[in-house]
This record gives sequence, structure tokens and C-alpha cells, in this order.
Amino acid sequence: MKRQTHFPTLLDQPYFCFPESVGRYTDSPEHSVFREAGTLNNYNIHFVSAGKGFVQAEGKTYELRRGDAVLHFPMSRQHYYSSQDEPWDVRWLHFYGGEPLHAYMLGRMMNRSPIWRLRQPSAWEERHDELLLEAERSKLLYPTSLSELTYGLIAEFVAQAEPSGGSGAASSAASDDAFERIVRLLPVMQAEACEPFTLEAWAAQAGVSTYYFCKLFRKATQMTPLEFITRCRLQAAKQWLLERKEAAIGAIARDAGYPSISYFNKKFLEYEGMTPSQYRKLYERSSD
Repeated sequence: MKRQTHFPTLLDQPYFCFPESVGRYTDSPEHSVFREAGTLNNYNIHFVSAGKGFVQAEGKTYELRRGDAVLHFPMSRQHYYSSQDEPWDVRWLHFYGGEPLHAYMLGRMMNRSPIWRLRQPSAWEERHDELLLEAERSKLLYPTSLSELTYGLIAEFVAQAEPSGGSGAASSAASDDAFERIVRLLPVMQAEACEPFTLEAWAAQAGVSTYYFCKLFRKATQMTPLEFITRCRLQAAKQWLLERKEAAIGAIARDAGYPSISYFNKKFLEYEGMTPSQYRKLYERSSD
């Protein structure tokens, strides 16, 4: 199956970025692309959702499986193709923009590797689905929406991508399964963040040791489990400080998971640069 939408190149377009095309190919073993250097003047990302494919880059051939992606800069030589025996499910985006986009990509050092691996593939896939659906449904009727969704997809890629040499034998099915279980736990951990935190209990839910849980958690979120919990607690506390105007700071601290008001004040100051009282006063409505 092939889904794809192409757009005319907008000259002097006012957006930070804009899609040239977006699509998804499944069960297409014949899919193969070769472009000489200097042929295509836009960026493109090809992400593998399932199956297997290959890309030639830097004089090597890399095998790509679920979670792997290739990012091509404008005017680069490009050669990528699906496996014949395990046709890939590949999602792609071609996009362009002016100098600010180029500076952004270089500033995030996205030119340091052609091959990448996404820490949370499902997050990128969800954003890709949103853009592809909007492209198919509205075409060019709402260019601002197309630009916004394109930026979201690029930003998600930049946030999730790690340089990689392709999956190959290095990718472990057991490791990938444990990683996915931890990712699925994140909404639950967020919802229960204000409850007492026990690392061993969360590791047990993921079916791994505490050491492995912390290792995979950091890989998934770029933070430790406790830091994630702290951010979730402070998010709730900030909301309550403004919504529960008559509640004492100590009561909000306890509800956020901090029996010690002094420790709550310390963490709030560390993350927000002000005390809870100062934060509440900052956002108080004037009585005038």
C-alpha cells in the first residue's frame, strides 16, 4: 500500500518549514530510490515502522529496522531501498525552509550522522499520522496547519533521535520489549506521581531490575525516574497553587507528595527559580 501527498514548492513562503511531500509505503518490496548528489534540494526523513530496509551512506550499507531512520540533508546523494524478503513499512517526510531551518538543524548537530534511532518510535509515528491525514484531507487549504504539523514532526525527531549505525544484530528483541513496557508506564507514573515513589515497585511493573529500569528510563526520557516524578509533582503543585487559592502551601506540598514543606520549597525553588509563595503571588489577579 502506498499513501503519499505531494505539494508544490512555495517560493518565498513565510513559514519556518513546509512539507514538500509526506507518505507511507507498506508491503512494497520494489521500493528503491537513488538520487545523485545535487539532485534534491530539500531535507528528508525515512523512518522504519516495521520490516527491514537498507540505506547506503558514507560508503557503507546500513540495515534499518523498526525505530531506525535516515536523515538526508539537501543536495546529498541518496540510495535507500526495501528488503525483498521483509518489505519495510516506511514513513517519510520531505521538507524545506529558509536559513533559520538550516541553522536549527546544524545547531542540533543533525548533520553528525545519516543514521538515527528514535527512543520512542510511537510518538513520532503519531505525529506523522497527523500530518499525513491533514495532507490527504485538506491538501493546500490550510498551509499554516501543514507547517505547524511539519515542525512538530521535525521537533519530535530531533528530540528523540540518537546517532546509530543501524539495527542489525545489535538490536535485542528482549531489550526493545522492556523499553516499550517502560514507555507505556509513563502515563501511569505521571498520574500517580504524587503517591509515594518506590523505584522497586515500578521496576517490577516493567519486569526488569531497578538498574535496568533506570538505564532504559533515562534512554526513553533523558532523565532519571525520580526527576520525572519530581517534574510531574511540581506541575501538579503549580496548578493547585493557582486553582486552590485558599489552600495553605503546606497542604499543597503534602498533596503533591512532599510531607516536608521545607523540602517542597527547596525543590520548587530549584526548578522554578522562586518559592511557591512567590509563584502564587506572581500569578495572582489584581484586586483593582
